[in-house]
Order: sequence, then structure tokens, then C-alpha cells
Amino acid sequence: MKFRKKYQEYMQGQEKKLPGVGFKKLKKILKNCRREFQSKNDVHGVLHNQTCPQHCPVCDGTFFPSLLKEMSDIVGCFNERAQKLLELHLASGFRKYFIWFKGKLQGSHVALIQEGKDLVNYALINAVAIRKILKKYDKVHFSKQGQAFKSQAQSMHIEILQSPWLCELMAFHINLRETKVKSGMTPASFEGCYLTFNDGKPFLSCELFDSVKLDIDLTCSICLDTVFDPVSLTCGHIFCYMCACSAASVSIVNGLKAAEPKEKCPLCREAGVYEGFVHLDELSILVRRSCSEYWEQRLLMERAERVRQAKEHWESQCQAFVGV
Repeated sequence: MKFRKKYQEYMQGQEKKLPGVGFKKLKKILKNCRREFQSKNDVHGVLHNQTCPQHCPVCDGTFFPSLLKEMSDIVGCFNERAQKLLELHLASGFRKYFIWFKGKLQGSHVALIQEGKDLVNYALINAVAIRKILKKYDKVHFSKQGQAFKSQAQSMHIEILQSPWLCELMAFHINLRETKVKSGMTPASFEGCYLTFNDGKPFLSCELFDSVKLDIDLTCSICLDTVFDPVSLTCGHIFCYMCACSAASVSIVNGLKAAEPKEKCPLCREAGVYEGFVHLDELSILVRRSCSEYWEQRLLMERAERVRQAKEHWESQCQAFVGV
């Protein structure tokens, strides 16, 4: 079965209508583009060419804006639903009991797990769909404009595989599966997500549609160790919270939200990526369970550093207050 048909069946099978990639519309744009270019060749007595120019106003003026809007809608829908689901799962205290009571009325815990699985599938199949339509664009134009557009989408933070909530959902399913196994219950989680170690380095992996595999490196590129208390910047790169604070030139007391807009990501050098950071709580739980010895050692080091920075901060505040 062709992917396009598989994709359409998947989207039509969803209970709620979700944003998706308009394969039919986008391919029609490419077809019209080719037809218009060939008609111009006929008028000028030029031999038929099966492709239009690399920089084509017919395609570029309609194809990319349409795809950009669709990608933005897909990522927005996914992030909103994933964030809401994980907030329900990680709730504590009175809010936890309130949500539990609300959940008893609206659906079971199994339904929550199924929704998480559906969201992961939704993200992955749309990622493959976007990749295929851009590949089709490059094939029609004999160009690399599609790949360039993908890079542009990443810089605009509308690449769905870049979403921190996808990483969180993957960790959520692994955590849930391990909890069920330890308790002797049958796991109802998504089996496609797993934590692997390659030369001692951890990776969060997931099998995509169309035999594509997604691997998320869980090694902090600043301390070169497994991420501890991980955060994802708006550019999609993951670091330890303390390492990110150091890179942003802020203390742990002030936090990442105090970072200046000019501060850049240590990897991609994009500015203004700290304000919208996301704390990866599910991933933190996964690291704590999977690397317990490392986590305990790192926790002691982090506590000592936090105490030191807090002491320095309040000493400087006191000195400023008394005018020293």
C-alpha cells in the first residue's frame, strides 16, 4: 500500500478531526506547476521539459506557504494535547485527586495511555508525510529546495520531531511500561519506544512509519554526560538544567527565565531560545530509573553546587542592601 493511501486512511480513522498534510492539494500544485511550465515551452517552441525551474513562482508562492501552515497547525495541535496529557499524569497533591475524580467521570487510566500512544503515532506519521512531500518537490524540480525548507522549518520551531513533548511522551510510555512490568500488570503502553545504550551513551529511540527510526541523544553536549534534570530549549536541543544555566550566563537561583534574549544555544547558536524552555519531567524520571547509581552521584553534586550558588547569591544581595 502506498504511503499516501495509508496516511489518508489513518487520518480518516481518527475520532476527532486533526490537522494534517494535504497530500492531494500539494501534489495538485506540483502538477499544475509542471503543466504551466510545459505550456510556456510550447508557446516558445521549446522542447518539453519534465520539470519546472528550481525557483518557481507557481510552486514557491503556493506550495511552501500551504505546507508551512499545515506544519504549524500540526505542531500546535500536538504540543497542546501532549502538554495537557502529561500535566494530568504528573499532577500531585490536591490537583492529583481532583484530576483523578474528573478522570473517573471522563475516562479510565487506560484511555489516557491510549491517547498518549495515538499522539506519538500522530507525530511520527505526519513527520514521514512531510518528509515525503518535500522529497516529491525536490524530485519534480531537480533541486534541494525541499531540504532547505525543512531546515527553515526547524529554525521556526515547527518541525514536529523537534518538539520536546514528543520526547516527553516517549519517556512517558517507557516509564509506564516499566511500572506495569514491575507491578506484574500487563503493559498497555506503546511498545515502539525504548531506551538504548550505545557505547555507554543513552538514546531515546522510536520506530517510525515507513521503516524510519528516531533516535534522541540523551548526552548533554556541555558536560558530556547523561542529561540530569533535563530541559529542552525552543530550538529542540536538550541539556542538563544546570549546564543550560551556565551556558545562558545565569545562576540557578535566578533560573533560565532570567537569561538575556541575546544568549545563544551552545549547539546551533540560535539566540532567544531560553525563555520558552521546557522542563522534561518524564525524561528525568526515566533517567533516574535507568541510571540510578549515576543519578544519585549527580544529585549530590548538584545539591552542593546549588547550595554554593544560593549562598553566593544571598551574600551579594545582603552586601548590596547594606551598601558594602
